[in-house]
Amino acid sequence: MDEQKNLTTDEAADQAALKRAKKGITKYKKGDKVVYPMHGVGLIEDIKSVTILGVEKKVYVIHIMNNGMTVMIPTENVDKIGLRPVISINEVDKVLEILADEETEMEEDWKLRYQINMEKVKTGSIYEVAEVARNLYRRSLAKDLSIMERKLYENAYQLITNEIALARNLDIEDAGNIISEVLS
Repeated sequence: MDEQKNLTTDEAADQAALKRAKKGITKYKKGDKVVYPMHGVGLIEDIKSVTILGVEKKVYVIHIMNNGMTVMIPTENVDKIGLRPVISINEVDKVLEILADEETEMEEDWKLRYQINMEKVKTGSIYEVAEVARNLYRRSLAKDLSIMERKLYENAYQLITNEIALARNLDIEDAGNIISEVLS
């Protein structure tokens, strides 16, 4: 019991995921729509057992919708990598509010600013991604963005667009129009 008290949040999550995996319990099911940080919205096409480095593991086979890529993620790693369900329709309003808010203060050194923003996008939080998109968009109105920041903005914009389209059952173009309107 004392050992459990000394576990970090990540270690506790890892142990819980391993227990679920050993029992054959998965967090998601075939057909679920999920968000894979940095890659976007995906559809769980299958849950199957594969051998990875000589060890049998249960994996989610996920088709990433915006680029057609297929990835396999061990079911016990979903919490660690930040795989999460698509936001609800109610959460879309909060994302749009973040996009409409004023730009927050950012680091002047573009390399540091890029690194900070990249870490936010890697969290997988739609709210962090929206903040990055908003801040970089507003900054681009006053100053040119570096090539890397421009790509990061485009990635953040696409991640938000795809998730909002799915949450609101819109096509990508309509979701993009809503986001562009809110940012302007």
